Amino acid sequence: MLTGQTPILVLKEGTKREKGRGALSNNIQAAKAIADAVRSTLGPRGLDKMLVDSMGDVVVTNDGVTILKEMDVEHPAAKMLVEVAKTQDQEAGDGTTTAVVLTGELLKRAESLIEQNIHPTIISQGYRLAATKALEVLQQLSQPIAITDTEQLRQIAVTSMASKSVSFNRDLMGDIAVKAVTAVAEKRGTGYNVDLDNIQLIKKQGGQMSDTQLIEGVIVDKEKVHSGMPTRVENPKIALLDAALEIKKTEIDAKIEINDPNQLNAFLQEEENMLRRMVDQVKKSGANVVLCQKGIDDLAQHFLAKDGIYAVRRVKKSDMEKLQKATGANIVSKVSELTPEDVGSAGLVEERKIGEDSLTFVTGAKKAKAVSILIRGGTEHVVDEIERSLDDALNVVAVAVEDGRYVVGGGATAEELAMHLRDHAAKIGGREQIAFEEFSEALETVPRTLAENAGLDPIDILIELRKAHKAGQKNAGVNVLSGKVDDMLHLHVVEPIRVGRQAIESATDAAVMILRIDDVIASKSSPPPSGKGGPGGDGGMGGMGGGDFGED
Repeated sequence: MLTGQTPILVLKEGTKREKGRGALSNNIQAAKAIADAVRSTLGPRGLDKMLVDSMGDVVVTNDGVTILKEMDVEHPAAKMLVEVAKTQDQEAGDGTTTAVVLTGELLKRAESLIEQNIHPTIISQGYRLAATKALEVLQQLSQPIAITDTEQLRQIAVTSMASKSVSFNRDLMGDIAVKAVTAVAEKRGTGYNVDLDNIQLIKKQGGQMSDTQLIEGVIVDKEKVHSGMPTRVENPKIALLDAALEIKKTEIDAKIEINDPNQLNAFLQEEENMLRRMVDQVKKSGANVVLCQKGIDDLAQHFLAKDGIYAVRRVKKSDMEKLQKATGANIVSKVSELTPEDVGSAGLVEERKIGEDSLTFVTGAKKAKAVSILIRGGTEHVVDEIERSLDDALNVVAVAVEDGRYVVGGGATAEELAMHLRDHAAKIGGREQIAFEEFSEALETVPRTLAENAGLDPIDILIELRKAHKAGQKNAGVNVLSGKVDDMLHLHVVEPIRVGRQAIESATDAAVMILRIDDVIASKSSPPPSGKGGPGGDGGMGGMGGGDFGED
């Protein structure tokens, strides 16, 4: 910048700056690229992506949020779409691909409006008005669902897994998801609260996908510490210890001098007595199963085995908390303070061999507020994908139970919303009306993408859909299996209201934020450190190694 021939440097040398239309266009292109990357995974006919990271680890999935997390995204606007997927995943557990594709479509349509000289602020206002109206109509279209309606909840779980690789076993997985969620749901006032941390997912490679099972209790991924201990304990009394059954080391560096062999004997004897007293305290509490978060000394293991007590060490803190809920035991931090009141109960504790590992199963608790799902599959990648699919299913069932409302899927609700918005657009007035109409068109990207991924003609499908919805068939959606427009409620394609609501909110927020950016100021990235020390060393060449020429 020149003021009276005197140059004034406002920004640091090397800073990149992009202004106006160029900046906006660049951001929109980046967002569209991200949306296009996940578009082909949407729906039952969507395909998977193979992602290979810098370490060579492979992930095979069609879960939108997993794909975007694994991709090494550089562009700041593209990172916003990754955030959309993460937020959708945290809030609703499913619909991540829908949210990202919708954001990309809103920006694509905004781009054509900007080329017609419509100001980004006008577009933003139109989009905001349309989103508010869409959410209002979505609420009206939704139907109630109760926690006792297990069949409808199962259909919600099955719908979320229809596009995943577990789709062949989705009925079994759906049953597991519903049983798990209803087991841990807690009544809160007139509604329910579901804490999914109380559902434990344990992955074990081997067996078939259909061997996946729900365990009403907790699986501890540990074996008993001593071969002399019983393998099976019926009606166990369970102690949970957050303390080591070991000799405590001194807090400060201490030195013990022994001058006489008898002193050494007495010292070792006292160590043994201390461990014996700890085990006696456990026995006195009535416990015959000990699950310890810390270590258990070899001698203590021997004493426990002699007393017929089943013990496990180094149990994860999260598992200890689940065990506390499942058995009613208290987690005790000092062995000397363990009392019969701290001891919990269950129906059975046993060690089972699954694949090559031995696991401890704690089952049959009277009020099990913690359950476990043992996931089996042929390969590591299959097991990982089953876990992601089940996680989605658990989430959608949980939010359906919490919100108590569901909507129809398969693009039916999206098309119905689009129709309502088109009818309402005439009442808006002003230039916002154009953006409002574009928002309604953008919602149709859901049925269009479903049709494209199924190899159907999206134009024909959209024409059929619009015709059906105009005729009052509000549940008409894309049947990707038959290639026709069908009643989605009749086909049991349903999803929680929160999935659609969050997708509309997140997509609108992200699109509006990107549209309002007209200036991108990027600081110069620090050059990588030279391998040969300070300036003037090899590899410098006037800063070429730092990227000053390259892309700038």
